[in-house]
Amino acid sequence: MSLKFFEKLSQNFIELLNDKDDYNVVVEVENKEKSFTAHSNPGISFKIFEFILKYVYGGIVNLEKVETRFIFDLMLIANEFELEELSKKLETFLIEDKASWLKTHFSFVYCTIFFKENFKDLENFCNDIVVKYLNLIFDNLNFASLPESALVSLIKRGDLQMKEVEIWDYVIKWGITQNPTLPTNLGDWTKENFLTLKTTLQQCLPHICYFHITNIEIYDKVKPYKKILDKQLWEDIKQHLVAPDRPKKSNILPARSVLNTELPPRTIELFSTIISENHAAEISSWIDRKTTTYSTTNIPYKFELILCGTRDGFASQTFWDICHGHACTFIVAKVKGTDEIIGGYNPLAWNNTLDGNSDEWMETKDSFIFSLKNGSIQNSILSRVKKTNCAILYVRKNNQKYYGPYFGFGFSLYSRKSNFNLDRLSYCSNFSNLYEKRIKTSSDRFSIDNYEVFKVIRKS
Repeated sequence: MSLKFFEKLSQNFIELLNDKDDYNVVVEVENKEKSFTAHSNPGISFKIFEFILKYVYGGIVNLEKVETRFIFDLMLIANEFELEELSKKLETFLIEDKASWLKTHFSFVYCTIFFKENFKDLENFCNDIVVKYLNLIFDNLNFASLPESALVSLIKRGDLQMKEVEIWDYVIKWGITQNPTLPTNLGDWTKENFLTLKTTLQQCLPHICYFHITNIEIYDKVKPYKKILDKQLWEDIKQHLVAPDRPKKSNILPARSVLNTELPPRTIELFSTIISENHAAEISSWIDRKTTTYSTTNIPYKFELILCGTRDGFASQTFWDICHGHACTFIVAKVKGTDEIIGGYNPLAWNNTLDGNSDEWMETKDSFIFSLKNGSIQNSILSRVKKTNCAILYVRKNNQKYYGPYFGFGFSLYSRKSNFNLDRLSYCSNFSNLYEKRIKTSSDRFSIDNYEVFKVIRKS
């Protein structure tokens, strides 16, 4: 697809751009790796700069052979250059044509646009999702880094589909994470500690509907933090507990509205930062050994996220602590610096209680490893176990600080530093032929940006 902008550009200068004899400035970018004849030298990649120049000189932006992440980055740069027409057009294109990518990369998109300006349509697009799935977003985002403006824009909306006390809990948690020096034990807080939290949350607190929180929730959740509330507000809250009909001096916000239409089923792309709904359908078909892929509207499983690296950490031991006892799980990992998504499915229950000096191979005919179509990766790869008595390795306690999930010698997460995010020692290989195919082509050894573990539950 090519976007054309001749309406607002004075004339088509594409031939002038290609004329290497008539120019007054040579622009060099990326340490002189590539040069352009033009009139400016911004600090951006040469590929994006080339697109900007073609827009300025020719009024055409060809998006046919570029990845969605590039389009998103181009939109950000266009905004920085105050190329409003281009920025707005790219924003609209992403929403209308690349909504699936925006949802799959929701964490990144959401945080980025609120640190910038002029992306109101994208803000509304994201907030329309968060309105219904605020708890899922907060559970998966590192929301300590969530911009204050993003948080305020959410909690001021009257259509958040959450209990008010849950919104209060998230606001308090966000405020505390902004101040890591606050004591862990609330009983140790000083007057100054409460003042610190109150100052941090001064833009958020006015948007809580305090008078629509139940009495027991006020007692259990709000009262411990009453010192961050204005005195008059707390007096009105106490009065409301015993005499709800009496007039109050504080501002009373109306109850948040409940949507009349039935909420759509939760889709995988809304609570995973790695895989999409299409990926979920594909993995489901592999679990059931289907020759055709399920449609996204007919996925027979729901996926319960039980571990997320960016939320729970990348320590090897964390995998064994959290996943112990869970059966029918699949692991997905995003390989650092690439488009690759790899993983494996284990129908057996993970077990972290293995003592002694030996690890233990587990037998199953239903495990498999995989590489998912994503970005520049054109096709998914399914690799089922061949040597069924060596399908999954359960690691003894002494090795759990180094080894995470281990699928034969086809796919595993391993780290001498006890952190999958730091080492390049996780690996994929097929030298033992325990699984049918090799699932990764760029490198045997790799580190990861994130990994997630899902429990697969058949819908009733």
